[in-house]
Amino acid sequence: MPNMETYKSDVSRAEELKLLANEAFKAHKYSQAIDLYSQAIEQNSQNAVYWANRSFAHLKLEEYGSAIQDASKAIEVDPRYSKGYYRRGAASLAMGKFKEALKDFQQVKRLCPNDPDATKKLKECEKAVMKLKFAEAISVPESQRRPVADSINYRSIEVEPQYSGARIDGDVVTLDFVKKMMEDFKNQKTLHQRYAFQIVLQTKDLLQKLPSLVDISVPNGNHFTVCGDVHGQFYDLLNIFELNGLPSEENPYLFNGDFVDRGSFSLEVILTLFAFKCMSPSAIYLARGNHESKSMNRIYGFEGEVQSKLSEKFVELFAEVFCCLPLAHVINGKVFVVHGGLFSVDGVKLSDIRAINRFCEPPEEGLMCELLWSDPQPAPGRGPSKRGVGLSFGGDVTKRFLQDNKLDLVVRSHEVKDEGYEIEHDGKLITVFSAPNYCDQMGNKGAFIRFEAPDLKPNIVTFSAVPHPDVKPMAYANNFLRLFQ
Repeated sequence: MPNMETYKSDVSRAEELKLLANEAFKAHKYSQAIDLYSQAIEQNSQNAVYWANRSFAHLKLEEYGSAIQDASKAIEVDPRYSKGYYRRGAASLAMGKFKEALKDFQQVKRLCPNDPDATKKLKECEKAVMKLKFAEAISVPESQRRPVADSINYRSIEVEPQYSGARIDGDVVTLDFVKKMMEDFKNQKTLHQRYAFQIVLQTKDLLQKLPSLVDISVPNGNHFTVCGDVHGQFYDLLNIFELNGLPSEENPYLFNGDFVDRGSFSLEVILTLFAFKCMSPSAIYLARGNHESKSMNRIYGFEGEVQSKLSEKFVELFAEVFCCLPLAHVINGKVFVVHGGLFSVDGVKLSDIRAINRFCEPPEEGLMCELLWSDPQPAPGRGPSKRGVGLSFGGDVTKRFLQDNKLDLVVRSHEVKDEGYEIEHDGKLITVFSAPNYCDQMGNKGAFIRFEAPDLKPNIVTFSAVPHPDVKPMAYANNFLRLFQ
């Protein structure tokens, strides 16, 4: 019975691989775990546990599209395997698809009626769906909505005599003010609402005058720094400034999206970046990331943090300002910088990006969506997105885009990298990620890139995480999502 022997050997080898994968998972080595679970699946594809475990590893890497696919496969292999529905529900939830998540948690409850954890998660999911339905019912159509920015007169807000924090004298945001504000934030003090309104409103005025694609000019002999995702890690942002100097006209920065969410000091990060923008618009450039959006902020903590530290009105105001952020930048006509990546079609020109009407919440398809959500892949061509939004694009796609637009390099962010960066596509694409030890658990380094004009060769600097006060990531996140942390 050689076939039976072979089968037994495959099953046994698959179990060994699963155990190795579990160890990698426990060590937060999620990519390695995915590789090992994949090998186990190759040996034995009829074990629902392997699919569900790989789904969980994809969840940890924020690859929600792949997580849903694997969980669905686990359910197909064993329709009574509750963890398949559980993982799929968690992935749907992470994408803001509450109604789909609710169906899966109802099924978990049917399969495990006495499981208190399943009961708790189902209740939270029901609450989230009810809240969503209520918000939809009372929402005012976009065309009738008056911008909240128009209703705020920060000059009329009194500052109490006992307030001892940073103050803006008149209309001008100075370096002394920004330094004092950062020091206050470092010591977990808050900024007065009057000054917070002033910074955010002044930033909105500056951003809405910019095109959707901003051209940056770096004179010969000067340098320019590009940072990736910061994700509310304020103390690591301070460390970047410690290592590379504060933003100024002589030391300009581009922060390439995802300033907020997940980390629990997102408000401190965004007010610091916005204050530098007000102080000197050419000292700092800001690009929109996929997390500068209402749907992400509602789930991943920024909305809850702003409500807790400031007010509901600020939640609406930040949403308006995020819709004014440019979508991409070009440095000296050579380096294209974007948060996510490239497109589902060839032939996209820089002029097409300039023509995007960006003053809206990100759509679920089209150029704007792809700029914010897409990721590179090692294989040529294009493939489905691991995230379930946008797409994956190969080195040939990158090469054609650069040739079509007479550019040398694509710099993007959007993905955690062990070393803080990764060079792909024959050196034509660099991912840079600036949130070290992401979410206090990934163990990755952070990085930023310094470009020197005129040759603009990328000089990559990596750094490790620094200590921060004991406020956990996702402390302000959607209550339901916190249950999965």
